[in-house]
Amino acid sequence: MSDNSSESPFPNAKRLLYAGFMAILAAGVGYSVRGGILGQWAVEFGFTMTELGTITGGGLTGFGIVIILSSLIADKVGYGRLMILAFILHVVSAVVTFAAPAAFEASGKAGAYNCLFWGMFIFAIANGLAEAVVNPLTATLFPKNKTHYLNILHAGWPAGLVIGGLASAFMAGNADANVAPVDWKIQMSLFLVPVIIYGVMLFGQKFPKSEAASAGATLGQMIGTVFAPLMLFLLLIHAMVGYVELGTDSWIAKITGAMMGSNAKGLALFVYTSSLMFVLRFVAGPIVHRISPLGLLLVSAILGFLGLTLLSNAETVLICVIAATVYACGKTFLWPTMLGVASERFPKGGAVAIGMLGGVGMLSAGLLGGPAIGFEQDYFASQQLETEAGETFDRYKANEKSEFMSFETVGLNGAKVGVLTDGGKELNRVDALLKETGEKVEGHAELKAWWDNAEKTAETDEPLVKEAGIHGGKMALKLTSYVPLTMAVCYLLLIIGFKMSGGYKAVELEDQPDLPDSPEALGTAES
Repeated sequence: MSDNSSESPFPNAKRLLYAGFMAILAAGVGYSVRGGILGQWAVEFGFTMTELGTITGGGLTGFGIVIILSSLIADKVGYGRLMILAFILHVVSAVVTFAAPAAFEASGKAGAYNCLFWGMFIFAIANGLAEAVVNPLTATLFPKNKTHYLNILHAGWPAGLVIGGLASAFMAGNADANVAPVDWKIQMSLFLVPVIIYGVMLFGQKFPKSEAASAGATLGQMIGTVFAPLMLFLLLIHAMVGYVELGTDSWIAKITGAMMGSNAKGLALFVYTSSLMFVLRFVAGPIVHRISPLGLLLVSAILGFLGLTLLSNAETVLICVIAATVYACGKTFLWPTMLGVASERFPKGGAVAIGMLGGVGMLSAGLLGGPAIGFEQDYFASQQLETEAGETFDRYKANEKSEFMSFETVGLNGAKVGVLTDGGKELNRVDALLKETGEKVEGHAELKAWWDNAEKTAETDEPLVKEAGIHGGKMALKLTSYVPLTMAVCYLLLIIGFKMSGGYKAVELEDQPDLPDSPEALGTAES
């Protein structure tokens, strides 16, 4: 693992690369497991889809902010110190998240929401610190083959999704067989395993500075690259990448599970597509050498649009699998290849340029992708149910409105839908347990009283509620498909622009013109 002089000038390059791989894998495991336990959170704490989307979005928002801020100080503070802090915060995030049930007992739904939101936020800070280090680190370690090794680095993400997805599949339980899911806290703790591994791998290692810092570039010059016209356009596109990839990943297992009539099938499909991404990211190099990074991005965006469009119209399990395969092939190369393009075109940007790109993508996923897709599900599900069966909608609607930006809707109550889905089995089990112990759980008595009445119409209500949920998911995917379509247009414009100026090529550090320190002149910097 120490001899890779033909690929990198640094003797420990492969060890640092795969330590970074494990750090990203830890983020993927936590993210994937969280997607698999959203249903448990909805039932246990009574969250709507919009509230769940805001919890997942809050984590991605923190991820993005920290990538941006820490990239500004990465070379000054040192990559090693930032990775130590990431390790500590990963552990702290688990403690805060696991406190949600106790907070629910003490202060109800709001307490649980705060623990889950801030637990995910701290988890995202740890992920952001790691991401701010490993991206410029990889570009520095492999200066002649950045896009290829950034794709390998980010193969850790789908690998984490696979591990988390498999864990969720085996621990999801089976309502038909009356098997309860494994406690979500146990599932969430799995991400700590790769955290410990990357901590051990990085112990005692020396970290190089970014190639820009090593070449003497100032922080002002690094920041200057962010305001170059091409870089601003790349930032806009990467915001769309974050929306369509990570925003969709927050929901895809749940949506496809509902469409195929089984949460386990949804998780299995998610594991399959993530496995496909993992394998494909190791072959990005040969593809890039044939069609260029921008060509790969254009094809990826088109496949992303086609896959989501097919998925939003799928009526059978087979079509779901085919559509998800197309979508997975589309999203595989988007994130790491965008980082590669930014690093190749703006080598003087160092950790700042590549960190800004990743940060904007995460912010978009957190502030727009996760919440928007959750809101769209609430909106279209409620709209259909209210239109088709107003009385059923009244029985299952949430007590509060769901909001996204300036839009409002009344979603379906997750706890009530969960009780309906399993025929009240879990509710009755908890009720019997509480009667034995004499304990009280906020909201339980009200939910039990509601079910005593709602159970009378459950046989009629269940297919209506289920169909409304499926409709909401499909419409959310349909609207999301327009994002990669827009990206495809942007990539085509870039290809045409580079074609007119001699074609796309990586910029060597010594070939890049000096960029000004003065913010007033940043917009005119050449790219």
